[in-house]
Amino acid sequence: MRKALAVGRKELAQIRRDRLTLSSMLFLPTFLLMLFGYALNWDIKHVRLAVMDREHTTESRQLVSSFVNSTYFDVVAAPSSMAEVERLMDRGQARAALVIPEGLTRDLRAGRPSSVQILVNGDNANTASAVFGYAQAIVRGVSAELQLALAAGASGLAAPISAEPRIWYNPELKSTLFLVPGLIAFIVMISCVVSTALSVVREKERGTWEQVRMAPISTPSYILGKTIPYFFISLGAAFLIIAVAMLLFGVPQRGSWLLLLGAVSLFVFGGLGTGLLVSTLVESQAMAFLAGLLISLLTTFILSGFVFPIASMPAVIQWFTYVVPARYFLVILRGIVLKGIGFGPLAQQFLALGIYVVAVLGLASVRLARERG
Repeated sequence: MRKALAVGRKELAQIRRDRLTLSSMLFLPTFLLMLFGYALNWDIKHVRLAVMDREHTTESRQLVSSFVNSTYFDVVAAPSSMAEVERLMDRGQARAALVIPEGLTRDLRAGRPSSVQILVNGDNANTASAVFGYAQAIVRGVSAELQLALAAGASGLAAPISAEPRIWYNPELKSTLFLVPGLIAFIVMISCVVSTALSVVREKERGTWEQVRMAPISTPSYILGKTIPYFFISLGAAFLIIAVAMLLFGVPQRGSWLLLLGAVSLFVFGGLGTGLLVSTLVESQAMAFLAGLLISLLTTFILSGFVFPIASMPAVIQWFTYVVPARYFLVILRGIVLKGIGFGPLAQQFLALGIYVVAVLGLASVRLARERG
């Protein structure tokens, strides 16, 4: 027993010296509970809704108010044409659109049924199904209210207003068209981060880091030399995954291959830079692997909008998602592959991804320069 206590005291002293391990043991479980508890939410709220009201009557305004008061929808635009609706959907500024036709009130007061059109962005099949379900329920509720109000003049009218659905970009709501692009980002990010995270730490464990420190080469050149091989390997692996997804899962490619190449290249650079940054913070390959896996897995799977809608997360978590590169890459990838849109509507996402790449490579350079100094 005395020997066991001695070993225990020795191990406790070792743990106290290894502050990174101690912090991980104490605070990582709490962090994971908070992250999963707040971010994992299947509820769909605050859906960005564009309303094209061609009627502008009491009845049409009542319908729009019902959408807003439901708390599921936020009216973000009032387009005047279908071309403007398409532009809003392409840019991701609206996920759904409500089109109220002319003559709605006239038909209702004459006892004739009428319909409104609900357009839903189908690039996220799960969200699209939920959004259309909410919209149908709201339309049915308003229809029941109008039926009571117009009962005297609309005798026998079963449903004054009905919802006419249209799902854009994924009319059959195939889950693979939503999941596969997310899996591509997920797999590419993990492989990029882990590969470069291990590369620098491997130098430290093998004892060759001192030679790197003394070598007559600048830190940017060292980083460039470290990333170039992994860049081409990761880029080839990414397009291999995309090709397999198109062959086996029927994922289309409706946009520009050149634009897709640029997007994947930026994302790969971001992943490699993240891995290099991780490698400057740890001292062992095991810790580098664990840290790289946690960073890439948690952020890409949970905080990118891949599975759980960002709009349904608490405001603090939403702000944190702005530093997740997969958030922007998924918008770009789905825009190019599913929607076939060009650079213009995706310029903001490209810019954000570029800023992330510059920032993470810059931080990695500063950290490596400090270690070499």
